Amino acid sequence: MSASTPAAPVSPVPSRPTVLWQLGFRPFFLLAGAYASLSIALWGARYAGWLPGYGAIGAAWHAHEMLFGFTVAVLTGFLFTAVRNWTALPTPNGGWLMAFAALWIAGRVAVLTPFTGVSMVLNTAFPIAAAVGIAVPLVRSGNRRNYFFVGLLAVIAIAVLGVHLVPLLDRQLPARIGIRTALDAMLVILAVMGGRVIPMFTANGIPGTTPRRHPVVERTAIGALIALAIVDVLPLEGTPLVALTVATLGLAAAGHVVRWWLWQPYRTGRVPLVWVLHAAYAWIPIHLLLRVAGDLGVLAAPLATHALTAGAIGGLTIGMMTRTSKGHTGRPLLADAADTVCYLLVLGAAVVRVFGPLLFPGAYVECVLIAAAGWSAGFGLFTLRYVGPLTRPRVDGKPG
Repeated sequence: MSASTPAAPVSPVPSRPTVLWQLGFRPFFLLAGAYASLSIALWGARYAGWLPGYGAIGAAWHAHEMLFGFTVAVLTGFLFTAVRNWTALPTPNGGWLMAFAALWIAGRVAVLTPFTGVSMVLNTAFPIAAAVGIAVPLVRSGNRRNYFFVGLLAVIAIAVLGVHLVPLLDRQLPARIGIRTALDAMLVILAVMGGRVIPMFTANGIPGTTPRRHPVVERTAIGALIALAIVDVLPLEGTPLVALTVATLGLAAAGHVVRWWLWQPYRTGRVPLVWVLHAAYAWIPIHLLLRVAGDLGVLAAPLATHALTAGAIGGLTIGMMTRTSKGHTGRPLLADAADTVCYLLVLGAAVVRVFGPLLFPGAYVECVLIAAAGWSAGFGLFTLRYVGPLTRPRVDGKPG
């Protein structure tokens, strides 16, 4: 090139603050990881009697924050990232993404205060805003296949509202109604997303595997979960409700066991980035079967709840957060030792939380605290491990 030849323009390398707000998974995975670690550590201390009070919604704080704080943050980060890929249209970034993060943080602070109305508004507004954030590109692109995610976020917003109205109106209504609705919505989301990605990741990540999706099994597994969500809000009581619920749970459990087995989980043991998703998904039928036992009065109901939250939600989120963080920052899709430790800590915490009290009923409190420590350590390690990649430009130079 001669001295007179103009140089090609060079794209500036974005700064760390700019990179952080380029795509939804970056801030929300960091926020979710840090919050999962910190909030469970604080809750464990509160459970042990070392800290006072819960704030605006009382003892429901733990369930509220795991669902409407942590899980919704992961879901938002994932959907903002996935919808951009599905539609080739932008999802909230830059200043708008900062506003979303600020709204989420405000909700986390407000729920610790006595200002129940403010907490209700902020926490109800967030899933509604997230629904709008993905609805715009989905509608513009005509991507009807994924409209149901908008609807599920709206259901979550209704569930948040229900939880907050209990103390606000001082009515004798169980806060679990809102929590149960949110759990059912999350269960459907996990099942749908798991069915889309786990077979694909298995086939792509493990040569020679042939995971299958049978149409009848798919319709049964997903349809039974939708039916369960409907049954859970029916105005029935007593034996009719128990019979209908148990039958629906049994059908759903059978469908998900068969579905999971068709994905060949027994061939994934050498690939942590894949087996973590299979191990986490196995908690879905475990949850459903434990709910049967709980509804029949055989086992305590919280065991089933924690099979879903600590096991399925915890395992699938840590698995997808590491995978998405690697793939969307241009890094190889290979789990390193730190990733594997994260998986073992989170899934191990679920095992202790669910099965520990069954095996050692006299050590219930100890099992809860050990599980809390494992969960907190797993997500804390994720946050420390990925704060660098999530705040730096992609290593392959691509946008995102």
